[in-house]
Amino acid sequence: MRASALLIVFAICSQAAAANERPNILLIMADDVGCDAIGCYGGQSYKTPRIDALAKGGTRYRYCYSMPVCHPTRVCLLTGRYPFKLGHPRWGSFPRKAERQTFARSLKRSGYTTAIAGKWQIAMLGKDLKHPNRLGFDQYCLFGWHEGPRYFQPLIWQNGKRRANVKDQYGPTAYCDFLIKFFEQNRDRPFMAFYSMALCHDVTDDLKKPVPFGPNGRYETFKEMMENMDRHVGMLVDALDRLKLRKKTLILFTCDNGTAKRSILTAKDKTYTRVPVFSIRNGVRVQGGKGNLSDDGTNVPLIANWPGRVPAGKVRDDLVDVSDFYPTMAELGKADVPAKPSIDGRSFAASLFGGASKRKWAFAEGRGKYWVRTQKWKLYKNGRLFDVGSDPRERSFVTMDTEASAQAREFLTGVSKQLKWRKKTVRRNKRKRSSANDKKTPL
Repeated sequence: MRASALLIVFAICSQAAAANERPNILLIMADDVGCDAIGCYGGQSYKTPRIDALAKGGTRYRYCYSMPVCHPTRVCLLTGRYPFKLGHPRWGSFPRKAERQTFARSLKRSGYTTAIAGKWQIAMLGKDLKHPNRLGFDQYCLFGWHEGPRYFQPLIWQNGKRRANVKDQYGPTAYCDFLIKFFEQNRDRPFMAFYSMALCHDVTDDLKKPVPFGPNGRYETFKEMMENMDRHVGMLVDALDRLKLRKKTLILFTCDNGTAKRSILTAKDKTYTRVPVFSIRNGVRVQGGKGNLSDDGTNVPLIANWPGRVPAGKVRDDLVDVSDFYPTMAELGKADVPAKPSIDGRSFAASLFGGASKRKWAFAEGRGKYWVRTQKWKLYKNGRLFDVGSDPRERSFVTMDTEASAQAREFLTGVSKQLKWRKKTVRRNKRKRSSANDKKTPL
């Protein structure tokens, strides 16, 4: 009995010590990769040993949710605010009024050095090369989203200049090399690195001519991209080990939305060949669900790994949505979170160390629709309630309430009213005014 009591005291003291220590933070966000594609989440189609190792040595979350597509997810991630609270920012943009309220800005104010590599997507960088800096990143290495290739012969902007030495490089390797150098330069002070992966999104398809093929005379298959994604995650982990930074660094691995439904394989004269993307998960063949508000489009992996701090081999059922990353990193980094305008996120820092979660419901929006949910119940904007605990594919909504469903409906209806949802309503004159402003202030 006395030994058990001592173990409990030791565990509590260890949690308190971890909570008081400021870690380096490596945030990894894969692109177009859902839970169905990751081995530790039951995925069987692709080899993901390095990501699975992070889960084995850390904590895996079952109920983490993104927006159904990438741009609103990234806006929400950076600001901790739901996109409709920011006026549903138009595709490829970021609201000026929110530039000072990002997790990178908060961590910088707390003494962190910050960097981002990979995908930006919230501005045309060639027209606004200071954009990542204004949002709080000291250094950046980003491909020119809808300006050029991201994989083979990539167009890369780095710290205000176009890189001239990457023609023969594979884009993701260039992004990783940049971050590894950033680790080396900042090994003696706290840093936050955001690896916003290009993988496993397919190639850009709206340029004047198709982007270059890879060495196989085509673009990579989804399977090839998945295995490259896992390999590049391993490159960063190995670098932290080599630099003896592993025990000082919290790694958070997540994704921006569900797996893509199809992927571009070849192109000729701007005619693109797209192939469906199917994965086997727990013995069931499923197609990617990107764009769907159902779980196949919004339930994404979340793995936290910090050796000796975050418990190893744990699986958590806490709710997390993409707005929560900002307050979580701010809490761990002893950084401020501006009170006005208030953010929607709830820190899950305590749950990393075995404590209680603050979030009681999660939210996602897309194409004028939204849902609020718990682990078991999910209420859509149109009032339809699903028991996703028993019906994860949402084949039929609840038509006759039981006592449990009635309680869930009442709770989630209250949450929905509390959100004060606002549709995107843009009149023609406002649109003209916005276009004029865009010409004056390039994104």
